[in-house]
Amino acid sequence: MKLKTSLITTAVAALMSTAALADINIGVSLSLTGPGSGLGIPMQKQLQLFPKSIGGEKVNLTILDDATDPGKGAANARRFVTEDKVDLIFGSCITAVAAAMTDIATEAGTVQIAGSPVGVPEGKDKWLFRLPQSNTVMGHAVVEHMKKNGVKTVGFLGYTDAYGQQWLDAIGPMLDKAGIKLVGTERFARTDTSVTPQALKLTTANPDAILVVASGSGAAMPQLGLLERGFKGKVYQTHAAATPDLPRVGGKSVEGTFVVSGPALLGDQLSDSHPSKKQALEFVQKFEAAHGANTRNQFAGHAYDFQVAMEKAIPLALKKAKPGTPQFRAALRDSLETMGRTVFAHGVMNWTPTDHWGYTLETGVMTKLVDGKFKVE
Repeated sequence: MKLKTSLITTAVAALMSTAALADINIGVSLSLTGPGSGLGIPMQKQLQLFPKSIGGEKVNLTILDDATDPGKGAANARRFVTEDKVDLIFGSCITAVAAAMTDIATEAGTVQIAGSPVGVPEGKDKWLFRLPQSNTVMGHAVVEHMKKNGVKTVGFLGYTDAYGQQWLDAIGPMLDKAGIKLVGTERFARTDTSVTPQALKLTTANPDAILVVASGSGAAMPQLGLLERGFKGKVYQTHAAATPDLPRVGGKSVEGTFVVSGPALLGDQLSDSHPSKKQALEFVQKFEAAHGANTRNQFAGHAYDFQVAMEKAIPLALKKAKPGTPQFRAALRDSLETMGRTVFAHGVMNWTPTDHWGYTLETGVMTKLVDGKFKVE
């Protein structure tokens, strides 16, 4: 009888132990092919360093390629919530793709942490958080730099998609307030191989500066077009262009370009008082130890910050619910909203129930391409 009781007790304990353990499943959709691959591949490389467990629970990452295609991104999100039953979605690195995923994540009550500055209508980001800085935050740094450098007129040359439109919407009012006149607006598709007609129109307007809104290796092409048309003014690029691909593809043609960036790539140039200096240096050290010298990448930095956020939010959520349940997904959202001031490699984040962007206006760092390297201005 005692042996039987002992066996039952052991079996019950084993079952309780098994029940207490539940894998945390994260679905990741990145542009590993297509025009956005220059953003997605560095993120994938950083995720190779993601911890195997957090808060004592095993973490599984399912990484799918969305091919820089909103339709594919939506299909990935649908698979994540219906087949994989993930606790959280990370992606995409392309704004238009991330936007296509948002309604699906929201319907499923699943947190989506975007690796791009995706905008949605007011009130529709209950389950959406962004790792990159908002275009308003980065645009603020750009406009302040323009003011200090005497820019009075500016042309806009940007993508036809959501990223281009959101930058145009964000920076227009700031330029007006700063007394800088927008004298021309031209757009191009990510897949275009030339912007000659657009560059001709903008150079004819002869602005003091032109803001190029593009990403990764694709950011070099429009600037080369401006150079071919004889533009001699200042050229500004957004944080989506703050990657080694810009000088690699553009070469000498992009020397002197002003590029706004988060601090993640610039730790060794930041003052000791900068809150992100330690995290930025740690990100670069670990990433380059794994992938080689001078491989640091802004988008890999966002993936690093994703890990920082998870290592803080997941233990908080585990106190409230078990992974694999709607309660845990809701607890993750609540934890991200209430985890408080958190230092990222890309700045200081403080998500709240009413602000799922989180960064302050002081986040953007202006750099200048000098000898193929980003130098803090």
